[in-house]
Amino acid sequence: MANINWSELGFGYMKTNANVRCEYHNGAWGKLELHTEETINMHMAATCLHYAQEAFEGLKAFRGKDGKIRVFRIDENAKRLESTCKGICMPLLPEGAFKEAVVMAVKANAEFVPPYESGASLYIRPVLFGFTPQIGVNPAKDYMFIVFTSPVGPYFKGGFATNPYLITRRYDRSAPLGTGVYKVGGNYAASLAAHEEAHAQGYSSEFYLDAKEKKYIDECGAANFFGIKNNTYVTPKSTSILPSITNKSLMQLAEDMGMKVERRPIPVDELPTFEEAGACGTAAVISPIERLDDRDNNVSYVFSKDGKPGPVCTKLYHKLRAIQYGDEPDTHGWITIVE
Repeated sequence: MANINWSELGFGYMKTNANVRCEYHNGAWGKLELHTEETINMHMAATCLHYAQEAFEGLKAFRGKDGKIRVFRIDENAKRLESTCKGICMPLLPEGAFKEAVVMAVKANAEFVPPYESGASLYIRPVLFGFTPQIGVNPAKDYMFIVFTSPVGPYFKGGFATNPYLITRRYDRSAPLGTGVYKVGGNYAASLAAHEEAHAQGYSSEFYLDAKEKKYIDECGAANFFGIKNNTYVTPKSTSILPSITNKSLMQLAEDMGMKVERRPIPVDELPTFEEAGACGTAAVISPIERLDDRDNNVSYVFSKDGKPGPVCTKLYHKLRAIQYGDEPDTHGWITIVE
């Protein structure tokens, strides 16, 4: 195992042994190959640089108490990348290639999968982009798919702890029928100004309302929102929200716990009725929301009066983590064990 102070790891890039690459030329994908080089030799007129024809995914590998390495929901990430490729006119990977590449990358970097109970994990970043040199707005003819890894600590420094969020009306993350449902870099570029403003004011992240009417809850920065009330897990339904695999998993776990699950438009006016609220995604799993400030209307929606995560958020968080680490049975077939 790599000589790393696992407990001090932040959420950032660290060099590992190798990455996996595959190129697309003349209408066909080549073979998956292991590379040790971290850089890419790319033409200055590459399609991805000028017209943002690129997509990425994020998933994690965990080392269990038994020493086995488990990757969480590879198939769902493969499906989401496929959806994105269709949405921005990129060629689909051959069936099974996504999973094969992820497993290959994890195996090559197994020594960087943090030990059990270290609070860290191996982040896996697949990325696919067009790199044909051109200055016309057209899909590329050549593409590259890469999977690289990095050991990471908690996304937020406090780990599983409550965080304050700020409602923004000055910015939209994505349009209702735009690329919000796809995991493309342009969505994140569109969030940077709002994110920096929220940080400067002491908030963990910005909180978006729907772009069309500013009446409904959209996303929490780069994460999905969910609220808890009356033994019900409520999460927004929208044509501009990225379908979070973590959120999908939490909805299933909530049902397993006997809760009702509702995926529907959530008006801002409903916020005071929630007993708990959270942001969820691969990086943080769940970030319980302490309060949500609407400075435009001088209103603060408080979901944790004592500053601690609520009981439902806590139960869901630990349940999901237990499955990821192999401490509880994987009854839904979410785990891939890398031998």
